[in-house]
Amino acid sequence: MAEVEPHEGEQDLEKKIEETRQRFNNELLQDSTEKYDPRDVERLQTDDSLVEGYLTWRLYNVDDALKMIDESLHWRKEYGVNDINESTIPRWMFETGAVYLHGYDKEGNKLFWFKVKLHVKDAKTVIDKKKYIAFWLERYAKKEPGMPLTVVFDMTDSGLSNVDMEFVKYIINCFKVYYPKFLSKMIIVDMPWILNAAWKIVKSWLGPEAISKLRFASKSEAQTYIGPEYLPPHMGGTDPFKYSYPPLPDDDFQTPICDNGPIVSDDERESKEGDLDVKDALESSFTSDVVVKPKKVNFLEQSLRSEDNDKGDASARTKGARKPLTTFKGSLLDVSPAEELSFGSGETEKKSLIILNNVVKNQVAFKVRTTAPDKYRVKPSSSCCEPGASVDIVVSLHGGSQASPQDRFLIMAAEMENAGSQDLSQFWKEVPKTKIMEHRLRCHVLESAKPAIKPFKDNPMETMPSEQQELNIALMRVTACTSRLEQKLNDTLWLQKVLIVLVVVLVMLNLLCLHLLGTAQRPS
Repeated sequence: MAEVEPHEGEQDLEKKIEETRQRFNNELLQDSTEKYDPRDVERLQTDDSLVEGYLTWRLYNVDDALKMIDESLHWRKEYGVNDINESTIPRWMFETGAVYLHGYDKEGNKLFWFKVKLHVKDAKTVIDKKKYIAFWLERYAKKEPGMPLTVVFDMTDSGLSNVDMEFVKYIINCFKVYYPKFLSKMIIVDMPWILNAAWKIVKSWLGPEAISKLRFASKSEAQTYIGPEYLPPHMGGTDPFKYSYPPLPDDDFQTPICDNGPIVSDDERESKEGDLDVKDALESSFTSDVVVKPKKVNFLEQSLRSEDNDKGDASARTKGARKPLTTFKGSLLDVSPAEELSFGSGETEKKSLIILNNVVKNQVAFKVRTTAPDKYRVKPSSSCCEPGASVDIVVSLHGGSQASPQDRFLIMAAEMENAGSQDLSQFWKEVPKTKIMEHRLRCHVLESAKPAIKPFKDNPMETMPSEQQELNIALMRVTACTSRLEQKLNDTLWLQKVLIVLVVVLVMLNLLCLHLLGTAQRPS
């Protein structure tokens, strides 16, 4: 029965998706052909994950999902979201640095920063600002489909003049309606007490599912959710990042050290050679052409060499690597695992296996990129896969490096219709971007086995789970608040005592004056 239940669940979901599409066509599309962008309608008809996102966000209620789809697609048409790009947004908005993507939280979610003090309410620019938010969200949706965002409202040095309630409501609506399932959590850092009333109104707009994602934190408490490496110094972090434009700071994938073939050993000499081969700038897989200058590799010669070598050491190379359990069905390659590469903290848990299966009739060229090229060795990181064949790629942590949920891998694949002796580097320069299949993997760090007796730590918070930490933080806040109230009460009581003493003194002086006055008036 345990094997049947997931299958039945998948069938139910497929029925819900099909029902949603049919009702959209019958109830919304026929009378509103001009209301939606045809590109959005086509995507809704073909992308199951998009429909599933609306359904899950509305708890699989088709009526609610359809309302959400209608509002979302209408908004996309009204704001021209499909056609928004860098050139359609006023340059000064990029230059202010009030909004940008940078870094990751401790769960590996991308951080979407709002510098509240840089925002000033202005009715003349509100439409452009809304399009600016749509630009960032749409850019991220295309770059990291299905990956949630953590929104950080940095309210340092902000005040009432910086809070635009209509704009805040729009941002919330983006995550409630236009980009369902995108919000991981919303962290409000260092909120001035004078804005408490404003945020009570904001909470009323969120709804129960979004309120559960709301976090209020002081500057020091921000480290509960974000590591110091991605926190600015004014929040107690060590991130040297300073916003500037251009270019856009959105952490594009970097070129891995072993981008053009396997490194057969990890000794210092070969590492230096690998570094020289890719010494030039980072390569963006989303907005720029390939700029790396790797060494020339003949496709046929490399294939023959790798075939001979792999026969002897394939089992040794993959030994100890964690085998994938899930599979993503792609247009050119099936990729295992589907979403996550798992690593542990022990010496025997520092390898993970990616398996690529060619599902087309031609050879498929592939290459693997990572956001942390200094930490990982990918063997092979660039090669080809024959029709019907599979390739094992070993991803291993280099030296004493530790895996992190913030680390990402990008697998790029393109069909080689006329492979022959074609040079791989030249092929990647010439292949159109529209013909490149991309699939992203994130890192999952496995928890190590906990010892039976935990050693005492100076900071007991380190040994607690996140829920317990949050509870303790809340208790500390309450304790601090109680202490402040007690101090105020003591101050009040002291003031009352002083007033009582003054009243007594005044009464005695008054009585003394009356006595003296009576004595003076008494006849001698």
